[in-house]
Order: sequence, then structure tokens, then C-alpha cells
Amino acid sequence: MATKIYNTDNIILIDGTDVFLTPLKIKYLREFMFVFEEVKLATNDDEAITALSKCALVSMQQYYPSIKTIEEMEDKIDLPSIYKILYIAAGIKINKNSEEPVKDQAVESGSTWETLDLAKLESELFLLGIWKDYDDLESSLSMPEILATLSVKRDLDYDSKKFLAAMQGVDLDKQVGKDNSNAWEEMKARVFSKGKTDNPNDITALQGVNAQKAGFGIGLGLDYEDLTQK
Repeated sequence: MATKIYNTDNIILIDGTDVFLTPLKIKYLREFMFVFEEVKLATNDDEAITALSKCALVSMQQYYPSIKTIEEMEDKIDLPSIYKILYIAAGIKINKNSEEPVKDQAVESGSTWETLDLAKLESELFLLGIWKDYDDLESSLSMPEILATLSVKRDLDYDSKKFLAAMQGVDLDKQVGKDNSNAWEEMKARVFSKGKTDNPNDITALQGVNAQKAGFGIGLGLDYEDLTQK
């Protein structure tokens, strides 16, 4: 069965244009999270929805750059499609049928990225020598792609060290303790569960690259319902 690193989707604009959605590249995610601070300051649902619309407009720089203003976006995109954009772009999940305030739904599901040491993660990736500068890297990769690439890189680095150690009769797993990867796995769990857990075995953490490695999970034929939102 084919696996995938992240969720994608499509929206249909009011004029019939089909727009393909993928997670935001870091270049746009930075701006998105800056604007997202307005959501946290909202005092009611109307203000929260207005701020989230601004976040969606940032996303359109990647998806459909000809839409440049809130007015243009409102003329071409309905509210359910905006909610779909927010979910695919940055994992912000809004249930229009929920009695929970829009602000609370957005903040609870969308505040995880800013807790990451993104500069450190990008610096590690940059050593691969693929990108000419950091702007090129941030224009090329989304957060799920960064985590997936780093996960493979770290596995390969460890396997190489393990092989060299074995050539000298050293069991690297026993020397360093295989649990030394826990911090990395816990960080990925926090990211993919949107801050709900740091347990890599929790069902909410089985998304994106975690689901791919496990062979099943959310987005790979499995979904879940968060009863705390009811």
C-alpha cells in the first residue's frame, strides 16, 4: 500500500477553479504563524474568524497567488473551504458544528509549530548540501517534509555508526542505549498530535511520517474523534 508524508486536498473556488492544497512551505508557515497571533487575541468568534481568514490569505500565496486581498478571497472562497485550507496548511482543525468557540478550537490545534527549535532542525538539514541557502530550503520544504527527511537522515547516520562500531566489536545499541532517540520521537509525537501527546505510541501521534513508518495511522485509512471537543 502506498504511503504518504502528509495530507493533501482540493478546494473548488466559486468560479470553478480547482486548487490543490498541501502543507505550507516553511517560508509561508512563518508568516502564517505570525498572523495566527491575532487569533489568540480575539475576543469573540467574529474576530477569530477574521484573523483565521488572514491566515488563509497567507496560505494563498502558495496555493493561488493571484488572490491578494481578503476581499478577493471572500469573493472566491466560501468559509468551509477556508477551514479546509487552514487544516491542510498548518493542521488547524475547525469543526463548524462544534459548540466550542472557534478561537479555542484553532489555538488548541494550531500552536505546536512555534515550540520547535526550527533553526536547529534547518541547520541539521542544510548539512546535506542540497540547498543553496536557507531561503531556498524554506521555500522547498514543509514541516512534515523536514521531519520526514530528518528522520531518515538520523536513522542512516545511526546505522552507519552502528556498522562501524560493530566492525570494532562494539554493540552501539548497548553502549548508548537505544532509548537515546526518545527525545526525537517525543518531539515528532508532539508535532503530529498538535501538542496533545509526547507519546509516540498514542494514536494521535500516528500521522504523517509516523503513520508511514508504522504502516497505518491517521491519514492512512484511520481516523479518530476527539471526544474532548464535544
